[in-house]
Amino acid sequence: MRVLFLIQGEGRGHLTQALSLAQILQMAGHDVIGAIVGITAQRTVPTFFSEQFSAPISPVFSPGLVYNAGTNALEPFKTTVQAIQSMRPFWRSLKQVRDHIDTQRPDVVVNFYEMLGGMTYALLRPSVPMICIAHQYMAFHPDFQRPKGQWFYRQAFKFNTLLTCFGAQELLALSFDKQANEPQKRLRVVPPLLRREVTELKPKTAGTDASKEFLLAYVTQPGLKVELEKAHQQRPDVRMDAFHSDASGPDQLIDDTLTYHAIDGKRFLEFMARCKAIVTTAGFESVCEALYLGKPALMIPQPNHYEQACNAIDSQRAGVGIASDRFDLNQLLDYIPRYDPQVSERFRAWHAQGYFLFLAALNRAVTPTSKPSSGGFLSTRVRHLLRS
Repeated sequence: MRVLFLIQGEGRGHLTQALSLAQILQMAGHDVIGAIVGITAQRTVPTFFSEQFSAPISPVFSPGLVYNAGTNALEPFKTTVQAIQSMRPFWRSLKQVRDHIDTQRPDVVVNFYEMLGGMTYALLRPSVPMICIAHQYMAFHPDFQRPKGQWFYRQAFKFNTLLTCFGAQELLALSFDKQANEPQKRLRVVPPLLRREVTELKPKTAGTDASKEFLLAYVTQPGLKVELEKAHQQRPDVRMDAFHSDASGPDQLIDDTLTYHAIDGKRFLEFMARCKAIVTTAGFESVCEALYLGKPALMIPQPNHYEQACNAIDSQRAGVGIASDRFDLNQLLDYIPRYDPQVSERFRAWHAQGYFLFLAALNRAVTPTSKPSSGGFLSTRVRHLLRS
């Protein structure tokens, strides 16, 4: 089977999921022939992905999200304005995606939440079947945990998610635990995709030497770094190691209990295996990694980021950790003794089913009798998705 990936390049979650699925497909003897990655002028293909992905990579422009540099808040209005201003290059990108599919002739396209995929299939109708994979498709599941209120953000999030999956054969919704499928919506619930580098780690449990225990933080936005430093001033007795994009080197010692590290995916995982607990935004990928390794998490959604608000609530439901609107170390330290290690064991068992579920989905996609027309999806499935 020849498989072409289409990946949203925002953050690292969708890219690491693609790396994980590539490992599964290669183990099963299938051929990942390339990846189309959505980029912007400010966001190129990350080095960690280009170094690990063995097939050709084709960067293609795709509008990105806009954040407030000072507050770390998502700026929905500016994001929309930027997208409107990018309509002409966006149309060129759709034709590029269509041409890639026509030229490379894959048996199936796997779309990791990239809007270029849904809009190409909606407007240019490639003949190759497409399946879509992302945690965001849980937004169409009736049992998905959502924050109260925020009607506008909820509808905007669902609409944006819908734009990524027009014409899809199936939607594979990554979930912390097993949930019922929704056949009427072509929605199947599947385990998270974690890289082999995560599953091969041997996590260390807390020891008797308290001086060697530390909390781990992952900081991608300037606003969260400010919150981290405030928390450190309030609890200077708690050792913290923080990975963030502005660190001057691999080990930037701030004082006796705070050290910054430059972003490095491999080192971050090594630190996660040794840490006592983790503080992070509510990005799905990092929370899943913490859960697999049995590390309690304090999850702080970025302001105005509805998806992360949902993730935090759903993670708390699943027993991963606690959702919070602030960087409060006391909350996390109080929670750690109550963390149930069995949550991690159940998650590992659920994750182990993924190999067979993903291969089954790809086989269904290339089976001629299972292919719906794009028009049928657009006319009948959209209403079901938006009503959920």
